[in-house]
Amino acid sequence: MAWKWTKKRRNNKAVSPAISTVIITGVMVSLITVAFSFASNFLLLRMAESEFNSSKQFMQTLGLQIDDVAWVIGRTETARYSSKYGDIALKTALNYTIYINTTTQSNLKFYTSTTNIICFNMPVQHYSVGNSYFELLYPSSNVSFLLSGASAPVARVFAVEKLPMADGSFVRVVVTPTIRMLNLTIGSTRYIRLYLPILAEGEAPKHSQSVTFTSESISKTGDTVTGIKVEVDFPLAGFDNLFFNFPDTEESISPTEETVLELYVGGVDVALGVHA
Repeated sequence: MAWKWTKKRRNNKAVSPAISTVIITGVMVSLITVAFSFASNFLLLRMAESEFNSSKQFMQTLGLQIDDVAWVIGRTETARYSSKYGDIALKTALNYTIYINTTTQSNLKFYTSTTNIICFNMPVQHYSVGNSYFELLYPSSNVSFLLSGASAPVARVFAVEKLPMADGSFVRVVVTPTIRMLNLTIGSTRYIRLYLPILAEGEAPKHSQSVTFTSESISKTGDTVTGIKVEVDFPLAGFDNLFFNFPDTEESISPTEETVLELYVGGVDVALGVHA
Protein backbone atom coordinates (compact mmCIF):
# COMPACT_ATOMS: atom_id res chain seq x y z
CA MET A 1 0.00 0.00 0.00
CA ALA A 2 1.45 3.36 -0.98
CA TRP A 3 1.26 6.30 1.31
CA LYS A 4 0.47 9.65 -0.16
CA TRP A 5 2.19 12.58 1.52
CA THR A 6 0.57 15.96 1.21
CA LYS A 7 2.03 19.34 2.18
CA LYS A 8 -0.15 21.24 4.56
CA ARG A 9 -0.73 24.71 3.31
CA ARG A 10 -0.42 27.53 5.87
CA ASN A 11 -3.43 29.74 6.23
CA ASN A 12 -1.94 33.26 6.32
CA LYS A 13 -5.23 34.97 5.87
CA ALA A 14 -6.07 34.75 9.57
CA VAL A 15 -2.65 36.01 10.74
CA SER A 16 -2.11 38.98 8.41
CA PRO A 17 -4.83 41.26 9.81
CA ALA A 18 -3.52 40.81 13.37
CA ILE A 19 0.06 41.62 12.34
CA SER A 20 -1.11 44.63 10.35
CA THR A 21 -3.11 45.90 13.30
CA VAL A 22 -0.10 45.60 15.60
CA ILE A 23 2.15 47.43 13.13
CA ILE A 24 -0.36 50.21 12.51
CA THR A 25 -0.96 50.61 16.25
CA GLY A 26 2.79 50.83 16.90
CA VAL A 27 3.23 53.44 14.19
CA MET A 28 0.30 55.44 15.56
CA VAL A 29 1.69 55.32 19.09
CA SER A 30 5.11 56.45 17.85
CA LEU A 31 3.59 59.33 15.87
CA ILE A 32 1.46 60.42 18.81
CA THR A 33 4.48 60.27 21.14
CA VAL A 34 6.59 62.39 18.77
CA ALA A 35 3.74 64.85 18.26
CA PHE A 36 3.12 65.13 22.00
CA SER A 37 6.81 65.70 22.68
CA PHE A 38 6.99 68.37 19.98
CA ALA A 39 3.84 70.08 21.25
CA SER A 40 5.11 69.99 24.83
CA ASN A 41 8.50 71.47 23.89
CA PHE A 42 6.82 74.07 21.69
CA LEU A 43 4.51 75.08 24.55
CA LEU A 44 7.40 75.38 27.01
CA LEU A 45 9.35 77.48 24.51
CA ARG A 46 6.40 79.81 24.00
CA MET A 47 5.92 80.12 27.77
CA ALA A 48 9.59 81.05 28.20
CA GLU A 49 9.38 83.52 25.31
CA SER A 50 6.29 85.15 26.82
CA GLU A 51 8.01 85.38 30.20
CA PHE A 52 11.09 86.97 28.66
CA ASN A 53 8.97 89.55 26.83
CA SER A 54 7.13 90.34 30.07
CA SER A 55 10.46 90.84 31.83
CA LYS A 56 11.35 93.55 29.32
CA GLN A 57 8.35 95.61 30.41
CA PHE A 58 9.02 94.91 34.09
CA MET A 59 12.64 96.03 33.86
CA GLN A 60 11.60 99.25 32.12
CA THR A 61 9.29 99.87 35.07
CA LEU A 62 12.25 99.39 37.42
CA GLY A 63 14.23 101.94 35.41
CA LEU A 64 11.49 104.52 35.89
CA GLN A 65 11.13 103.72 39.58
CA ILE A 66 14.81 104.47 40.20
CA ASP A 67 14.16 108.05 39.11
CA ASP A 68 11.10 108.27 41.37
CA VAL A 69 13.02 107.09 44.42
CA ALA A 70 16.56 108.42 44.06
CA TRP A 71 15.92 112.11 44.78
CA VAL A 72 13.66 111.88 47.87
CA ILE A 73 15.38 110.53 50.98
CA GLY A 74 13.43 107.72 52.63
CA ARG A 75 11.13 107.04 49.68
CA THR A 76 10.47 103.34 49.07
CA GLU A 77 8.86 101.59 46.12
CA THR A 78 8.37 97.87 45.47
CA ALA A 79 7.77 96.17 42.15
CA ARG A 80 6.70 92.53 41.87
CA TYR A 81 7.20 90.07 39.06
CA SER A 82 6.30 86.47 38.29
CA SER A 83 8.77 84.11 36.68
CA LYS A 84 9.13 80.36 36.31
CA TYR A 85 12.47 80.30 34.54
CA GLY A 86 14.23 83.59 35.33
CA ASP A 87 15.57 85.39 38.38
CA ILE A 88 16.85 88.86 39.26
CA ALA A 89 20.40 89.48 40.44
CA LEU A 90 22.64 92.48 41.16
CA LYS A 91 26.09 92.88 39.64
CA THR A 92 28.71 95.46 40.63
CA ALA A 93 29.62 96.16 37.04
CA LEU A 94 29.92 99.90 36.34
CA ASN A 95 32.26 102.62 37.54
CA TYR A 96 31.71 106.28 36.69
CA THR A 97 34.49 108.86 37.00
CA ILE A 98 34.13 112.60 36.43
CA TYR A 99 37.09 114.84 35.65
CA ILE A 100 37.01 118.64 35.50
CA ASN A 101 39.09 121.45 34.11
CA THR A 102 39.32 124.68 36.10
CA THR A 103 41.13 127.94 35.46
CA THR A 104 44.15 126.54 37.32
CA GLN A 105 44.03 122.75 36.82
CA SER A 106 43.27 120.25 34.06
CA ASN A 107 41.93 116.71 34.21
CA LEU A 108 41.27 116.91 37.95
CA LYS A 109 39.36 113.93 39.35
CA PHE A 110 36.13 115.35 40.70
CA TYR A 111 34.15 112.20 41.55
CA THR A 112 34.27 108.44 41.13
CA SER A 113 31.93 105.65 42.26
CA THR A 114 30.95 102.09 41.41
CA THR A 115 27.33 101.09 41.02
CA ASN A 116 25.37 97.87 40.72
CA ILE A 117 23.28 96.96 37.72
CA ILE A 118 20.06 94.91 37.85
CA CYS A 119 19.86 91.79 35.69
CA PHE A 120 16.91 89.57 34.90
CA ASN A 121 18.64 86.31 34.00
CA MET A 122 16.95 83.53 32.01
CA PRO A 123 19.01 80.38 31.32
CA VAL A 124 19.53 79.80 27.61
CA GLN A 125 18.40 76.18 27.90
CA HIS A 126 14.91 77.57 28.42
CA TYR A 127 15.06 80.46 25.94
CA SER A 128 17.73 81.90 23.67
CA VAL A 129 17.81 84.65 21.05
CA GLY A 130 21.37 83.95 19.88
CA ASN A 131 24.85 84.85 21.03
CA SER A 132 25.82 88.54 20.62
CA TYR A 133 22.15 89.58 20.60
CA PHE A 134 21.55 93.17 21.79
CA GLU A 135 18.34 95.20 21.92
CA LEU A 136 18.05 98.68 23.43
CA LEU A 137 14.67 98.93 25.15
CA TYR A 138 14.75 102.30 26.92
CA PRO A 139 15.39 104.98 25.88
CA SER A 140 14.66 104.12 22.27
CA SER A 141 17.48 106.38 21.02
CA ASN A 142 20.62 108.04 22.34
CA VAL A 143 22.37 105.06 23.86
CA SER A 144 25.10 107.05 25.65
CA PHE A 145 25.50 106.84 29.43
CA LEU A 146 25.24 110.67 29.52
CA LEU A 147 21.71 111.79 28.59
CA SER A 148 20.72 115.44 28.23
CA GLY A 149 17.42 117.12 29.07
CA ALA A 150 14.89 117.46 31.90
CA SER A 151 12.98 114.41 30.66
CA ALA A 152 16.08 112.26 30.16
CA PRO A 153 16.06 109.01 32.16
CA VAL A 154 18.63 108.03 34.77
CA ALA A 155 18.54 104.38 33.74
CA ARG A 156 19.16 102.53 30.50
CA VAL A 157 17.38 99.24 29.82
CA PHE A 158 18.52 96.67 27.28
CA ALA A 159 18.32 92.96 26.47
CA VAL A 160 21.51 91.05 25.76
CA GLU A 161 22.85 87.56 25.24
CA LYS A 162 26.63 87.29 25.52
CA LEU A 163 28.26 83.88 25.85
CA PRO A 164 30.24 82.53 27.54
CA MET A 165 30.00 84.35 30.90
CA ALA A 166 31.57 83.29 34.18
CA ASP A 167 28.28 83.45 36.11
CA GLY A 168 26.39 81.19 33.68
CA SER A 169 24.73 81.15 30.28
CA PHE A 170 21.83 83.59 30.26
CA VAL A 171 19.79 85.83 28.05
CA ARG A 172 19.33 88.95 30.16
CA VAL A 173 17.35 92.14 30.53
CA VAL A 174 19.52 94.76 32.24
CA VAL A 175 18.86 98.05 34.05
CA THR A 176 21.93 100.28 34.09
CA PRO A 177 22.19 103.61 35.97
CA THR A 178 23.05 106.53 33.67
CA ILE A 179 23.70 110.25 34.13
CA ARG A 180 21.15 112.96 33.41
CA MET A 181 22.57 116.36 32.41
CA LEU A 182 20.73 119.67 32.67
CA ASN A 183 21.95 123.01 31.28
CA LEU A 184 20.45 126.11 32.82
CA THR A 185 21.20 129.75 33.52
CA ILE A 186 20.21 131.46 36.77
CA GLY A 187 20.82 135.19 36.68
CA SER A 188 24.15 135.60 34.97
CA THR A 189 25.53 132.24 36.09
CA ARG A 190 25.50 129.19 33.89
CA TYR A 191 25.00 125.80 35.52
CA ILE A 192 25.47 122.21 34.46
CA ARG A 193 23.74 119.76 36.74
CA LEU A 194 24.49 116.05 36.63
CA TYR A 195 22.21 113.50 38.31
CA LEU A 196 23.59 110.01 38.98
CA PRO A 197 21.84 107.22 40.93
CA ILE A 198 24.13 104.73 42.64
CA LEU A 199 22.54 101.33 43.28
CA ALA A 200 23.74 99.55 46.40
CA GLU A 201 23.02 95.92 47.25
CA GLY A 202 20.56 95.57 50.13
CA GLU A 203 18.87 92.60 51.74
CA ALA A 204 18.21 89.60 49.55
CA PRO A 205 16.13 87.03 51.47
CA LYS A 206 14.18 86.29 48.25
CA HIS A 207 11.00 85.41 50.13
CA SER A 208 9.12 86.56 47.05
CA GLN A 209 9.73 87.73 43.51
CA SER A 210 10.01 91.44 44.19
CA VAL A 211 12.45 94.35 43.97
CA THR A 212 12.36 97.15 46.55
CA PHE A 213 14.08 100.51 46.09
CA THR A 214 14.80 102.76 49.08
CA SER A 215 16.48 106.16 48.87
CA GLU A 216 19.26 106.17 51.47
CA SER A 217 21.15 109.39 50.73
CA ILE A 218 21.51 112.37 48.42
CA SER A 219 24.75 114.29 48.08
CA LYS A 220 25.61 117.45 46.20
CA THR A 221 29.07 118.51 45.06
CA GLY A 222 29.94 121.62 43.12
CA ASP A 223 32.80 123.55 41.52
CA THR A 224 33.41 126.20 38.87
CA VAL A 225 34.71 124.53 35.74
CA THR A 226 35.80 125.23 32.20
CA GLY A 227 35.47 121.63 31.02
CA ILE A 228 34.00 118.28 32.09
CA LYS A 229 34.86 114.71 31.12
CA VAL A 230 32.90 111.63 32.19
CA GLU A 231 34.34 108.13 31.83
CA VAL A 232 32.82 104.72 32.40
CA ASP A 233 34.79 101.55 33.02
CA PHE A 234 33.90 97.98 33.88
CA PRO A 235 35.28 96.43 37.09
CA LEU A 236 33.58 93.02 36.69
CA ALA A 237 35.17 90.49 34.34
CA GLY A 238 33.03 89.69 31.32
CA PHE A 239 30.74 92.67 31.82
CA ASP A 240 32.64 94.87 29.39
CA ASN A 241 31.55 97.23 26.66
CA LEU A 242 30.68 94.27 24.42
CA PHE A 243 28.02 93.61 27.05
CA PHE A 244 26.81 97.21 27.61
CA ASN A 245 27.28 98.36 24.03
CA PHE A 246 27.95 102.04 24.81
CA PRO A 247 28.95 103.94 21.66
CA ASP A 248 31.82 105.51 23.64
CA THR A 249 33.26 105.03 27.10
CA GLU A 250 34.12 108.72 27.43
CA GLU A 251 31.97 111.86 27.07
CA SER A 252 33.30 115.43 27.12
CA ILE A 253 31.42 118.64 27.87
CA SER A 254 33.02 121.91 26.78
CA PRO A 255 31.24 125.00 28.12
CA THR A 256 31.79 128.23 26.20
CA GLU A 257 32.35 130.08 29.47
CA GLU A 258 33.03 129.37 33.13
CA THR A 259 30.24 127.19 34.45
CA VAL A 260 29.18 125.93 37.84
CA LEU A 261 29.06 122.14 37.90
CA GLU A 262 26.62 120.63 40.38
CA LEU A 263 26.66 116.87 40.83
CA TYR A 264 23.72 115.18 42.58
CA VAL A 265 24.28 111.57 43.62
CA GLY A 266 21.31 109.54 44.85
CA GLY A 267 22.15 106.46 46.89
CA VAL A 268 19.49 103.79 46.31
CA ASP A 269 19.31 100.54 48.29
CA VAL A 270 18.09 97.56 46.22
CA ALA A 271 16.50 94.69 48.17
CA LEU A 272 15.40 91.44 46.54
CA GLY A 273 12.42 89.49 47.84
CA VAL A 274 11.87 91.49 51.02
CA HIS A 275 8.15 92.20 50.48
CA ALA A 276 5.71 89.48 49.52
